[in-house]
Amino acid sequence: MTDISVTIDEDPETGERPLWPAVRRGLMCRCPACGAGPMLKAYLKVRDHCPVCGEALLHHRADDGPAYLTILIVGHILAPVIYWFYVEFRPEPLVMATTFCLLTGSLALFLLPRMKGALVALQWAKRMHGFAKATDPAHGDA
Repeated sequence: MTDISVTIDEDPETGERPLWPAVRRGLMCRCPACGAGPMLKAYLKVRDHCPVCGEALLHHRADDGPAYLTILIVGHILAPVIYWFYVEFRPEPLVMATTFCLLTGSLALFLLPRMKGALVALQWAKRMHGFAKATDPAHGDA
């Protein structure tokens, strides 16, 4: 297993950044470049620059993607669980509604910043929305 605090270097021949190490760091809400600095400064607010390596993160365009991914994942996880729970235990409707509302909300709140981190890391690795030349101010959005 590799150390996550090592800076990801681009391939010298192709200039590509490795996707999966960056996304894994994003899922942990860490800087996709170094893995040491926190990506978020609030619950969902992405920092402009990594406090450890100085990588510019302000180019991200996450928009509604993290919310969509969170809903997709929570739905796919909980739909079979709700069905199984109902068939197996036949709980009272109020008990079931309360339990699964709390579970759904908790899981969504847990996943949302991680999905945002993964999406920002994906954009960083694929050099989308200005990440192409983030260190060169002469280049605009690519």
